[in-house]
Amino acid sequence: MRIAVLAIVAALGLASASAQEAPAPMAYTDTTPAYRFYPGDEIEITVFSAPELSRNVTVGPDGRIALPLIGAVRAADLTAEELHDGLIAAYSPQLRTPELSVTPRGYGSRQVFVGGEVARPGIYEMPANIDAFQAVALAGGFLPSARRGDVLVLSRASGATAVSEVDLSPRAMRQGFPNAQALQRYDVVYVPRSAISQVNLFMQQYVRDALPVQFSFYYDLRGDRNN
Repeated sequence: MRIAVLAIVAALGLASASAQEAPAPMAYTDTTPAYRFYPGDEIEITVFSAPELSRNVTVGPDGRIALPLIGAVRAADLTAEELHDGLIAAYSPQLRTPELSVTPRGYGSRQVFVGGEVARPGIYEMPANIDAFQAVALAGGFLPSARRGDVLVLSRASGATAVSEVDLSPRAMRQGFPNAQALQRYDVVYVPRSAISQVNLFMQQYVRDALPVQFSFYYDLRGDRNN
């Protein structure tokens, strides 16, 4: 019984710490990576050497934009500067001295997926550059069963999927989440279940519910039985 009481006190303590030590928004600096285009973004392409080729285009679901003379060109996952250089190369065989600019005009939906042991799993709009802890806050915070030290972030970049592990425990919070990175559009934040919660779930689903009788004892981590 003593262990159960201590667990409740610890959970309440973690909840209080989360409420009092919420992190500040991520800072923007000169070293912040340049924005990369995603499907749904609107881009203004101005061709100074041939104004009739200028267009406002939207990045399609396949990551491409359609332009006169050169057809479909990939824009997704490129910065404005990288797209500019790519268009110059594409127009060079068609135009004597292609000069153009690439200007972002609108941004598609910026969504992040949050699942696992959070209060409200689902899809959330990112209001700005946020990290995994702030995404969990959008989803209502951690459940008591969350394993906060091993949160997974799944990202897709350049057609590949990368999985990273982020420590969002109270100890990491006090250190300012040193390994937290800004989330990208369509990232998945998954909060796994703690080991003790998995044991409790197993007991509930496969032992308690399966037996025709009710009982009130439980096993703690030391293997003691309490009545």
